[in-house]
Order: sequence, then structure tokens, then C-alpha cells
Amino acid sequence: MVTLSVYLDGSFWVGVLEIDDGGELRATRFTLGSEPTDPELYEYLMRHGLALLEQASAAPAVRSDSQAGRRVNPKRAAKLAARAAARVTSRSTASQEAMRLELEGRKQQAAADARDRREELAQHRRDVARRKRIERRRDH
Repeated sequence: MVTLSVYLDGSFWVGVLEIDDGGELRATRFTLGSEPTDPELYEYLMRHGLALLEQASAAPAVRSDSQAGRRVNPKRAAKLAARAAARVTSRSTASQEAMRLELEGRKQQAAADARDRREELAQHRRDVARRKRIERRRDH
């Protein structure tokens, strides 16, 4: 099975072509420069695809952990294919990635603030209950 992954590595977009052949994994890495669109990626593969396949085939094989011998449930295979397709179509620019990270940071900060408020409120309720209990004892 041949897979192509495109990701942002620092300031350049990089492609990794992997060939998984019966438990042996061979790969090659190539730099694309700026973020490629689907037509640009297709054109690049049409021009350089054969050379990339030859380069990956000539690379030393590494034993892969994939279970190529096992039969995969068709529903699971469809789910995995859908996830892979979603990853391919949901490319993001560096600015979108930065915004996503900032949003996650704000979410974590809001959760921590809410947790602190809950703890303070619980402590306040315990203090009030303790004061009431002491007052009841003094009255008797």
C-alpha cells in the first residue's frame, strides 16, 4: 500500500511517500515549499511520482508494526478511509494552526478558572456551615 502525507515542517511543506509491503516499510521525503493545492500536488506527482516511487523502493526497509496479515472488518476499513480523506481535505495554513492553538489555550484557561471558582464556592459553603454549627453549639 502506498500513502502520501503532506505536512508543515517548520516553514516548508513536506511530503512523505510511504510504501508498506507485507510488514516492510520504505519511505522517502521531499520538500514542496509553499502550501500546495490539490491540483499542484497532483501535477507534482504526475511529474515526479515515478522517481519518488523508485527512490522509496531503493530506501532501506524498516519493519512496520502494521498488521498486514490480519483481515480488517469492512466497516472499520471504511471508517479509517473516511478519517484519512478528512485529514487530506482539512489542510490548514500556519495562521489557522496558530489560531487553533490559541483557542485551545483559552479553553484550558477558562476550564481552570471555572474549577478555581467552584473550589472557592465550595470552601465558602463549608465555612458558612462551620460557622452556623459553632453558633448553634454556643446558643445551647
